Amino acid sequence: MTQTEKQTPPEAFSTARLVAIIGTLAVAAFVMILNETVLTVALPSLMADFSISAATAGWFTTGFLLTMAICIPLTGYLMQRFSMKSLFLTAIALFGIGTLVAALALNFETMLIARIVQALGTAVIMPLLMTTTLHLVPAQHRGSIMGLNAVVLSVGPAVGPTVAGIVINAISWHALFWGMAAFAVLAFAAGLVSLPSGKGRPAGRLDAFSILLSIIGFGGFVYGVSSVSQVIEGDFLPLVAIVIGLIALAFFVRRQNALVRKQSAPLLHLAPLKNSAFNRSVIIIAIAFGAMLGSVVVLPVYLENGLGLNPASVGLALLPGGLIQAVISPIAGRIFDRKGPRPLVIPGAVLLSAGQWGLATSGADTPVWLVITCHTVFGAGMALVMASMMTHSLGSLAREMYGHGSAIVNTLQQLAGAIGTALFLTAFGLGMSLAGSTEDAVRYPFVVGGILTLVAVVLAFTIKANRPEPVVLEASTKADTGMVTTG
Repeated sequence: MTQTEKQTPPEAFSTARLVAIIGTLAVAAFVMILNETVLTVALPSLMADFSISAATAGWFTTGFLLTMAICIPLTGYLMQRFSMKSLFLTAIALFGIGTLVAALALNFETMLIARIVQALGTAVIMPLLMTTTLHLVPAQHRGSIMGLNAVVLSVGPAVGPTVAGIVINAISWHALFWGMAAFAVLAFAAGLVSLPSGKGRPAGRLDAFSILLSIIGFGGFVYGVSSVSQVIEGDFLPLVAIVIGLIALAFFVRRQNALVRKQSAPLLHLAPLKNSAFNRSVIIIAIAFGAMLGSVVVLPVYLENGLGLNPASVGLALLPGGLIQAVISPIAGRIFDRKGPRPLVIPGAVLLSAGQWGLATSGADTPVWLVITCHTVFGAGMALVMASMMTHSLGSLAREMYGHGSAIVNTLQQLAGAIGTALFLTAFGLGMSLAGSTEDAVRYPFVVGGILTLVAVVLAFTIKANRPEPVVLEASTKADTGMVTTG
């Protein structure tokens, strides 16, 4: 007897309901991811209002990344244990509370707490979006939907500085958070209406020792990498944090494997890392994401302090790079469904590298249009790479590994974002020491980005199409996916 004959599948969602579910998750994820980079332009205003240094203000980003890095590994377990609706509503509530506190913040401590609470909610949404898409959307249509999801992942951080620059220039940084707080209320209401109700399913007891190792490992590593520029000033605490973090991560890996052998519930199932197609795809994603966040941090400083643009003009200069991703990503998703990953990832990686090497030629006399062009070329590459590799990486896994695979991808993205930002800022600081000016120092971080993206170009040529999934019907509970998919 086949699996289809043994089980009675629940009723599948209509196309309209499916669009409402994925759309609600995607829009929420877009605003939360956008929130990661809105402070890039707002930092000078926050430093003035709170009377803090640039290093202290950097904790708004470091604290956010630390919280994300610690929490995302938990999402694989959480998505097994709790229903989609309960996770979404909890995440939106946390994000909304953090955003409201940020809007009302009058000092550094309050704003830092607000950013941490925001990150608690943000950490859940992106893995939830990816896993839900894989479960609900048939394999032959996943590329198109994941292409739209790639808009969330790559365009959100790219347009964050643009939105922030316009709003801060017109009103104030407080208005940024008031706007996102209002969105959180609307998203909560949309989730109540559109997402299916359900109950969680048993996922085993949560291993407390794994959580402790995750906090020390991911937290220590991200803190160390984010603060590594302080080593130049004689502070070796970041190096100590990196070493402790790596040791804890090694024990974390051993602990997860031991739990699997004992048939207990791991905090994060590491089986996807045994899949070479998954690993190559994730490395390319990590390089692209790290280069993007590094660029988003460095470019506004260069455009404002080096070329003399105001915050609103900086935001507008970065806008084409985000818009090109919004245009290309859905098209790339449809191409993926028909042609597979190679026609996308190879030219995408080449464009990534071309954009970074183009920016590496920047200087005091570089016209703004050339900077915009190079950034837009990089954005086009991001769209092709992210739309293809997000689908290819997770599509190479067994169905039961989607949740943990998504958690791994998103965890490594956060680590890559921290590493990329640290590398770019460290190279920028070194450039300032050697060249003495912002406009000359900006070349150094983009040389680093150019070298990294060349690695992505080499890896792109090793990517091959996944084997087609067998067409079987799999029954699942409402708590898990809420429908039966073919694929």
